[in-house]
Amino acid sequence: MNTYVSPTSDITSLRTDSDRLWEALMEMAKLGATPKGGVNRQALTDLERQGRDLFIQWCRAEGCTIRIDNIGNIFARREGSDPNAKAVMAGSHLDSQPTGGKYDGCFGVLSGLEVIRTLNQHNITTQSPIEVVAWTNEEGCRFPPCMMGSGVFTGELEFDAMMARTAADGVTVSDALDAIHYRGSDNVSPDEIKAYFEPHIEQGPILEDTDTTIGVVIGGLGQKWFDLTLTGLEAHAGPTPMNLRRDAMMGAAEVTQALNRIAFDHQPHGRGTVGCMTLHPGSRNVIPGQVKMTLDMRHWEPEALETMGQAVTAAVEEICQRHGLEYHLEPTANFAPEYFDKACVDAVRQSAKQLELSHMDIISGAGHDAMFVGRVAPAAMIFIPCKDGISHNEIESATPEHVHAGCNVLLHAMLNAAGVESGE
Repeated sequence: MNTYVSPTSDITSLRTDSDRLWEALMEMAKLGATPKGGVNRQALTDLERQGRDLFIQWCRAEGCTIRIDNIGNIFARREGSDPNAKAVMAGSHLDSQPTGGKYDGCFGVLSGLEVIRTLNQHNITTQSPIEVVAWTNEEGCRFPPCMMGSGVFTGELEFDAMMARTAADGVTVSDALDAIHYRGSDNVSPDEIKAYFEPHIEQGPILEDTDTTIGVVIGGLGQKWFDLTLTGLEAHAGPTPMNLRRDAMMGAAEVTQALNRIAFDHQPHGRGTVGCMTLHPGSRNVIPGQVKMTLDMRHWEPEALETMGQAVTAAVEEICQRHGLEYHLEPTANFAPEYFDKACVDAVRQSAKQLELSHMDIISGAGHDAMFVGRVAPAAMIFIPCKDGISHNEIESATPEHVHAGCNVLLHAMLNAAGVESGE
């Protein structure tokens, strides 16, 4: 088990600069700003390139060295006093959903930068290097799957397969990296990580509902994703009797109901969502002959997640047989539940306690880069509330007070893991 030495008492009063962090968040939010106050800065677009450039500019101004690996992950490093020590990392992502918010991802990256700025401002030397990482394509909305950069970095996703993934317009990840000049060649290894911390908005309503400032994330739900195509037969909506139809949309409706029923049968952690659906030919007086849809299942327990996947597969087969439909069910993601490192979780919990912030243990329902990193290095996450639990939405909102609180928890958790040179 990892154990960390607490910083000296002189460090306990150290705080990050709330205004500086907030200004950085608002400046980054200008890139891809949308009319409703959110951002559209999808992975490996020119707007995301601008966000990457700005982040690197800020990091270099703080004396950081920059490394970029073959999938475009950015590592900004502040050296420690021990040249042989592993790095204490913080990070998240700069890409967004098409109708994303200002804080999802960016809060984690810019909080890490603010930790470095604070240490520089106060001339504090850590024993271990402090490193901030911006992971490539966490969202997965332009190039599935999600958490691509951290997945390649940790070996969970195969590099060549990910480089060949295409967007809806046919552009590959490889093409997009070249287009924005972020195909790096630096060799960065998970073996270099001593501890990894990822601050993030909760993206759910629990912290706000309980009036709690800090979520101490103990792990995350596992995920199974499928792309499902149901194929029936287009026919005229008027002359075709109900009992003689091969209606792909009727099958899709029943699959949606089945998925939700299965999730309800696996509470409290079961989740089931149909997030995308397209039908062909899309005419009001034609029975749909084909439906393409996505299935998203999540659970905290591996056995329950596997059972849910089997139940959904069986339901699809039964529904299609009954409606005379053909189907193709393609797995697109299969992530096991993640249980974070006890020492890292304890460091977050103790930092929140030291700062006299209300806190609670929480499980992440969303996927995050920390879940891949946690499989190869000690990791944990820090959640702050977001208004009404809303995320992946332009109205996503967090308060300056909560942003500052989360960043201060990050600062002290990282100092706990990195150690501080005596006499500082």
